[in-house]
Amino acid sequence: MYQIQTLNKISKLGLSRLGDNYQVADDVQNPDAILVRSAAMHDMELPESLLAIARAGAGVNNIPLDKCSEKGIVVFNTPGANANAVKELVLTGLLLSSRKVVDGIEWAKTLKGNGDAVGKMVEKGKSQFVGPEIMGKTLGVIGLGAIGILVANAAVALGMDVVGYDPYLSVDNALKVSRKVKHVNTLDEIYAASDYITIHVPLTPDTKGVICADSIAKMKDGVRILNFSRADLVVSGDILTALAAQKISAYVTDFATDDILGEAGVIAIPHLGASTPESEENCAMMAADEIKDFLENGNIRNSVTLPNVAMARSGAARVCVIHKNVPNMISSICAKLSESGNNIEGMANQSKKEYSYMILDTADAVADSALEAIKAIDGVIRVRVL
Repeated sequence: MYQIQTLNKISKLGLSRLGDNYQVADDVQNPDAILVRSAAMHDMELPESLLAIARAGAGVNNIPLDKCSEKGIVVFNTPGANANAVKELVLTGLLLSSRKVVDGIEWAKTLKGNGDAVGKMVEKGKSQFVGPEIMGKTLGVIGLGAIGILVANAAVALGMDVVGYDPYLSVDNALKVSRKVKHVNTLDEIYAASDYITIHVPLTPDTKGVICADSIAKMKDGVRILNFSRADLVVSGDILTALAAQKISAYVTDFATDDILGEAGVIAIPHLGASTPESEENCAMMAADEIKDFLENGNIRNSVTLPNVAMARSGAARVCVIHKNVPNMISSICAKLSESGNNIEGMANQSKKEYSYMILDTADAVADSALEAIKAIDGVIRVRVL
């Protein structure tokens, strides 16, 4: 029976995908896998039994990726599972950034107690909350992944002109983007063209602070910026300076940090992007499916630390090897099986930066001596037989 530890509350619908051969609890000892949402794992002692971690969501900032890679622990996420939920909130933010709805609602509350005079007071004071329509305006979308594509396509449907930037756009994603979305080759083109800018990229050393004083200076006066990805993609101090100078008309973010709360022109939403029951269920189901397929079949889909490798079974035993991406590794592993008298009936191997993953199906059972020989190869990190 497989042991699964949960570090957060996980949707029951997702957990039901695992079946009777799984024991799932938050206090499981020696887990084979961990299901997590937002719980911080950087200071957590990772047990030797741990084979995989599945994050029910897209971001993996709460998981020690380098430590996991070194120990041969596969880390999964669930890209696209919460995309529609985030898209809907981004569209909400787009409209809120244009029309001063939030300020208007708060002002309207102050009119309570004025009886029949409220109607006249509303008509007299509403002009301070005027804002432009989004139809015919240009939206710049930075990052055309699962969420960025949905936002771009929805904005087209709302009558906006849309420009998109993504130097890593996959063929599959390119086919999903509306033909009306104009692709540009540089961020500067996004900055120059856009009345609204929404950012949908992961937080990495290269993207941290991508929206800063230098990039803001290249934008149109009065631009409206939306950040529903990660707080540190923007330099908040530079945003506040630009708001004060009216270079930026509004900043809408799903990340409420102390320095921006209550500041004029800022709409800070308390991280509600994926907070829908549908999104939580989708993420949990996808995470559970990833864990199950890996534990039972050795297949990897949607790993952030290892390449995607999956194939149908074709032999009596399956050997799964996580190894360093170095020369002669494939031939060395195959040689150990051959020396043990095993015939390889199917094989797949892919690399991702400095790590690789190999699946080998053999015609017969694999002897313990062969496994020990493979483990002893310099650069082999973890070996399993299924």
